[in-house]
Amino acid sequence: GQDHIFEEMEGLRFKINAKSFYQTNSSQAFELYKITRSFAGLTGKELVYDLYTGTGTIAQFVAKQAKKVVGVEAVPDAIVAAEENAQLNKIENVEFFVGDMKHVFNNDFLKAHGQPDVIITDPPRDGMHKDVVQQILNIEPKKIVYVSCNSATQARDLALMDAQYEVIKVQAVDMFPQTFHVENVVLLEKRNEILNN
Repeated sequence: GQDHIFEEMEGLRFKINAKSFYQTNSSQAFELYKITRSFAGLTGKELVYDLYTGTGTIAQFVAKQAKKVVGVEAVPDAIVAAEENAQLNKIENVEFFVGDMKHVFNNDFLKAHGQPDVIITDPPRDGMHKDVVQQILNIEPKKIVYVSCNSATQARDLALMDAQYEVIKVQAVDMFPQTFHVENVVLLEKRNEILNN
């Protein structure tokens, strides 16, 4: 048989193989991505960084409402799949990079790819390493959309960002019916940006 399947949402097709990360509940994944995109509040002018991009599903889902999306992922096979999917979907305003989140956001990377207006982050269950949180705080995007399958590690990371960022909205998505597990989406905005508006 084939070594892959295709999932489709909102006209986008994603080729999924055994090593790809893709939400198992695909109908709720669509809801999750719509909420993520809504929280980002994109106008078409923003540079978006999508951290822990996996096969680039969120990056491609928000791309039509962004100026450009830069996806970063530590797993090389996932980035190959993300690039294939972007070609398959004829999306030209996305770029994908392999790298360890703790090290990738140095000054050279930011000079080469730009200062993001919005960061979307969807880390694994362990949440973000404290060095990654610090990198985000150093970058100072106007907005952060934090998607998490583990509200405990998400709460820990949000506490680390609390001095600079305020939680504006929270929305849980029931990805795993009949269990206590949810995906949780949080919108954070820079505190001085809130005061200026």
